[in-house]
Amino acid sequence: MRTVQRIGRWGMFLVMLALGVSAAEVPKLGWEKLAGFKFTAPAYEPGQSEADIVAESTAQIPEDIASYNGRDVVLSGFMLPVRMEAGTGKVAEFLLVSDPMVCCYGAVPAVNEWVTVRLAKPIEPLMDVTLFFRGRLKVGPVMDNGYLTTIYEMDEAVAVKE
Repeated sequence: MRTVQRIGRWGMFLVMLALGVSAAEVPKLGWEKLAGFKFTAPAYEPGQSEADIVAESTAQIPEDIASYNGRDVVLSGFMLPVRMEAGTGKVAEFLLVSDPMVCCYGAVPAVNEWVTVRLAKPIEPLMDVTLFFRGRLKVGPVMDNGYLTTIYEMDEAVAVKE
């Protein structure tokens, strides 16, 4: 415990990076590609089926972006924590965004301007600094209670060196 206190959060993140996988082994996917197309979230109308929303959303995703579905990629961006591990204060799930000023402090991002990331192992929160993560990218509409929540997810993500 004293070691963790001595080296602090940044030190633990650097140790984690040293133990992580190199980013050079998989393609890096940038925001110019992920957010480089106009995506308009379908309007929600009473009685509209989820299948209609999924079809309308899927039709807007370019084929070159859809081709990354199921592939390991490296993404970079800023962490906006959305789920913490109970009792530890560590981040288990977060939104990866291109700019730290989106969401609470600035403009609301479009659906193709964030990635929902679920970590293989929770880590300390590190906001306002560019981070790199490797994981399996899912490309396609994700619905929750009849609402489109995202079109990008990354599972089993780990922090990597640039």
